[in-house]
Amino acid sequence: MPARGPSHAYAQPVLRITDARTGDPVTATPARRGLTRVEARVERPDATGLRVLLTADVLVRALEIGGTPVWTVLTGTEDRADLRARARTLGIRPFEDERDSGPGLGLGEAQVLSVRARSDEPAGSASTADEAAGVLRVEVAPADIGRSVAQDDESASALRLALLARPRAEELRLDAADLADAEDQLKHWRGAVATWATRPSGPIPDPVREQLRAAWEDDLDVPAVLGVLRKVETSGTVPDGARFETYAYADRLLGLELTRDIGRGDPA
Repeated sequence: MPARGPSHAYAQPVLRITDARTGDPVTATPARRGLTRVEARVERPDATGLRVLLTADVLVRALEIGGTPVWTVLTGTEDRADLRARARTLGIRPFEDERDSGPGLGLGEAQVLSVRARSDEPAGSASTADEAAGVLRVEVAPADIGRSVAQDDESASALRLALLARPRAEELRLDAADLADAEDQLKHWRGAVATWATRPSGPIPDPVREQLRAAWEDDLDVPAVLGVLRKVETSGTVPDGARFETYAYADRLLGLELTRDIGRGDPA
C-alpha cells in the first residue's frame, strides 16, 4: 500500500516560537516563501555554545520541512575552529560565517531568528535597537558536559540525542550515565527501524503525523517529538511499516540517523 502524501493541512507551515524579548509565541514564518535568516549566536565554544548551535540546526530543519527557505549564519565567537569540528561530529550542518548582513532584516528576508544563550534580562526588556531590527530571539539555557562524557565520533549521535532530550529552556548537565542511556535508546531504535524496514510499507497514520507536527511546531518541543516516537513504538494499532515511515519522517527533524542500520546484518 503506497504511503499517502501530506494532506493540505500540512502544506502551510505553522511553526510558532517563543520570542525571548517579549515572552510571547510568534509565527516563525510570516511569509510563505520569504527567506528566513537563522543566526546562531555563540559567545564561547563550550557546551552551552554547542547546545545553541544544535538548537539552531533543529530549528532550520523544522523550517525546511515546512518549505521555508533558510539562510544560516554563525555569529559571536571568534574561536570557531573547535566549535565547528564538534558541531560537524554531532551532525550539525555548516553555518556560514557572519557577513555584513546587519542586525535587522536584509534584502529579501522576511524573518530573522537569533538563537543564543539565555540572557539574564527579563522578558520584555529588549533594547529599542533590537525591537527596531525586528529580530526574534530564541534563547537556550546553559549546558555542561561532564569530563567523563565521551565526545568522539562513535558516541556523537548518542550525545546529540542526550542534548535534545531535555527542553532547551532547562539547564542541562550531562554525565556518563546520561550518555549511556542515550546510547542504549539509540541502539534500540535503530535496531527496531531496521526490522520494521523489512515489513510491508504503510503510511504514517494521520493522528501520528499531527502529533509530531504539533510537537515541533509548538515552540520546537523536541522532547515531545521523542515522546510521540516512544508511543508509536509500543502502539498496538500502528503496523510495523507505518512505524518505519514515522521514524524516518521524524528523523528529518532529529538528525539521529535512525535508519542507519537498515541492511546491516539480519534484523531480529
